[in-house]
Amino acid sequence: MYEHILIPTDGSKTAEYAVEQAVDVASKYNATVHALYVIDVDATSYALGAEQVDRIRQGHLDEMPEIRAEADEATGYVADVAAEHGLPVREHVTAGEPARAIRKFVEENDIDLVVMGSHGRSGLSRVILGSVTEKVLRRTRLPVLVVDVHGGDQGAEA
Repeated sequence: MYEHILIPTDGSKTAEYAVEQAVDVASKYNATVHALYVIDVDATSYALGAEQVDRIRQGHLDEMPEIRAEADEATGYVADVAAEHGLPVREHVTAGEPARAIRKFVEENDIDLVVMGSHGRSGLSRVILGSVTEKVLRRTRLPVLVVDVHGGDQGAEA
């Protein structure tokens, strides 16, 4: 049923809870786990100059060690959890508007399921879902499992 599961991650606690859920599903189907970190060039452009944003868009992340380290840490967490369960995992880093980049990745990589956190790091959460999660959920034609950080806390207490 599921051969390729995508976990978009920003390294937040909510994203980490989503990893646990995704790996659980992937284990049941022996699916390949894809960890995707999207560098939000719109948000980054406020903190960096135009030249640096252009380098990011062109994929020159090795020239930007802080950003590369953040991306590697986020996808590395996914890879470590998946590897602990003996699952094949692939790490991906791209740049762009997060929801659009996630949808593009889904279309180009034969993804069967997306598992993501309800809110990311932005802090600009909506009443029910974060804006990236909401856009992916509404504009993607395959199953999207949305994991809420509070759901993870409740499960830990039981």
